[in-house]
Amino acid sequence: AQLVLGTHAVIQAQVRFARLGLAIVDEQHRFGVAQRLALRDSLRAGTQGSGLQPHLLMMSATPIPRTLAMALFGDLDVSTIDVLPPGRTPVRTSVVSTDRRDELIARVGALTAQGRQAYWVCPLVEESETLDLQNAVATHAELSAALATRPGQGAVQVGLLHGRMKAQEKRATMQAFSAGEIGLLVATTVIEVGVDVPNASLMVIEHAERFGLSQLHQLRGRVGRGAAQSDCVLLFTSPLSPTARERLGAMRELTDGFALAQKDLELRGPGELLGLRQSGVPGLRYADLAQDIDLLEAARDTAQRLLVAAPEAARQHAARWLGEGFDWLSA
Repeated sequence: AQLVLGTHAVIQAQVRFARLGLAIVDEQHRFGVAQRLALRDSLRAGTQGSGLQPHLLMMSATPIPRTLAMALFGDLDVSTIDVLPPGRTPVRTSVVSTDRRDELIARVGALTAQGRQAYWVCPLVEESETLDLQNAVATHAELSAALATRPGQGAVQVGLLHGRMKAQEKRATMQAFSAGEIGLLVATTVIEVGVDVPNASLMVIEHAERFGLSQLHQLRGRVGRGAAQSDCVLLFTSPLSPTARERLGAMRELTDGFALAQKDLELRGPGELLGLRQSGVPGLRYADLAQDIDLLEAARDTAQRLLVAAPEAARQHAARWLGEGFDWLSA
């Protein structure tokens, strides 16, 4: 075969390619560092003796902090697509307290009465003894009852989707939602990727303060896929921590995934450049990725020139200061 489509299974050690020229990784933010190292090793092993150096293209709507940092410290070039597909409009985002939950339920009813559809995302599948959060099963029952009897209007068909359901049940639910038979879909983050229903124009996210920027942006991307104006409502429970307040504020103000990724880097840190952690304190003694960007870019340019002019000296320098950690820079 000239083209192979697959999941993480294609980066197993036993998989070999005859003449691999290009590897494309979609939703790169969902891969761990160890998996990306395995991909690199698979590319190398699969092309031994062919004389080819495979190209690697990684795609993500919201790069994680470590990926942005690797654009500086690793051998990564960054391209951004900052325009919407034809016929789409930006999704409006609002931050709303759970005190106004009843108003939001009424809004969902009015929206479905116009023939539109909506998502309602919960952080948990079922009730937890340790976390006081809205769960999908209870929310599905609550919304089904609230939207069952409305003066002058028919009942709203409310569906339920989560990862513990059987594959056949999930498929049937999504087919019903795509066909317009379900007006409101209560779900967990299982709908974060791979769902495309242009008629859905409202996304409600429960306990939005508990989600990261990448997840929030991915969930918001499930609406706004048609020509109609779409909205994303971030429901939060008080009190908010300063970081959560800043995170939700960024979601309200920013629609560009790369800008959100930069904000995520600022809030969470890039993680270990020579290790597995993908967020957190980077371990740099003096440099700051946010404040010293010009210096870091100049250092990268100097390093690239040194690799061309004196490759052996460059390798010795990297071995002295990075040691075994050098391998992490290609992940």
